Amino acid sequence: MTSCQNATGRPPPTATTPWTAQRRTASDKGVLQRAESARHFTLHRHAPGPAVADVVEGYWTVRWDLHGAEPYRSEVLPHPAVHLTVETGSPGEIRHGHGLPAGLVHGVVTRRFTIDLIGAGQVVGVKFRPGGFAALTGRPVAELRDRVVRLESVLGDDVGAVVAEVLALEQSAAAQEAAQEAPGIAPLERVLSRLWGTRARDPAYELLLEVVRGMLEDRDLTRVEQVGQRFAVTVRQLQRLFRHYVGVSPKWVLQRYRLHDAAWLLDEGRAPDLAALATELGWADQAHFGRDFAAVLGVPPGEYRTRAEQARAAAREGEHSAY
Repeated sequence: MTSCQNATGRPPPTATTPWTAQRRTASDKGVLQRAESARHFTLHRHAPGPAVADVVEGYWTVRWDLHGAEPYRSEVLPHPAVHLTVETGSPGEIRHGHGLPAGLVHGVVTRRFTIDLIGAGQVVGVKFRPGGFAALTGRPVAELRDRVVRLESVLGDDVGAVVAEVLALEQSAAAQEAAQEAPGIAPLERVLSRLWGTRARDPAYELLLEVVRGMLEDRDLTRVEQVGQRFAVTVRQLQRLFRHYVGVSPKWVLQRYRLHDAAWLLDEGRAPDLAALATELGWADQAHFGRDFAAVLGVPPGEYRTRAEQARAAAREGEHSAY
């Protein structure tokens, strides 16, 4: 069976392509202490359109209004993904070293992402697939690792008009109490679709997506050597592939996905036995798991679990008091 393709060698957006929003390369895990976080900000996720689904995992919006309340420290265990954001905040606020409002590009964050939410603000974000930003722009992303730069410095000054359009649409939606619809996504997708339409098919990137998807879904994959055997590539080839497209090593991605699983299970109250959890997720023993968990999340797994239990209890109490 043949398929119609455009000049780039890629099927047109209306065709069925190998990579669509239904084939995920990242989970929704990552927000830490989810029950507590939900009391301070709202998070909505939106699927990408077919024209950009090869490189975009999804869109997201975060909004908060803490006027009259203490600032809230939000913590996220980041994915191996670049994010594009359009951000607003309090008058004169500096965030990530940049004055607001601003369009920003966030490279892969290798540490725990921590930010203090103050006053009121919102963020409209694009979460790229692992390697998606490199495939879209043709530039290696290692230079962006643990950095936040202005969008114009990456995509050119012309995107300034797009950022202004996003801000205007979101402000209008907020005034009409329809912010959940996230109208600011449309201008961003329009720009990304135009850029992606100029790129030729990239077999190396397609291989990377298959590898990352395997890492995400198969908990039996705990070592890079296993990944290489599964996909018939050498460890060195995997390292080069991830260095260019993702900006971090395949070992880092494997551990990050397993830590996502661990934090999520603890948040949900589904990991009463830490030793069993460590074994299930591929650690040699509970001690190694505890050290790796604390090194990234800042607290041992037992302490994290206790805090999550307290937050769930507070959320239940708040629900009962509302009646």
